[in-house]
Amino acid sequence: MTATAVGLFEAKTHLSEYVARAEKGEEVIITRHNKPVAKIVPISSAPAHVAEDIPPFIQRTFDMGVPLVDLTKANQLVGELEDQHFLELNRRLEAEAAVTKKAGKA
Repeated sequence: MTATAVGLFEAKTHLSEYVARAEKGEEVIITRHNKPVAKIVPISSAPAHVAEDIPPFIQRTFDMGVPLVDLTKANQLVGELEDQHFLELNRRLEAEAAVTKKAGKA
């Protein structure tokens, strides 16, 4: 059985892909700060008590299919807005510092 290690953010972003890989027999190890914290494994390799009687609401969660909305572009736009906000705030602080410095020399 092959194993793949991925970071928590990567796993969250592409969870359905990693679940599909587990269905095909691959183990996916999830890391936080490069330390293993969780593992996605095929049910067939899970301990017997885990594979028994999975509640229907959990089964439905994994049977929902492909997400209807791709949030990649939205995440990019949010990142750009955060960058713009940071740059604007930085410009204001630099302007205030220049005024304060100029007032101190006068």
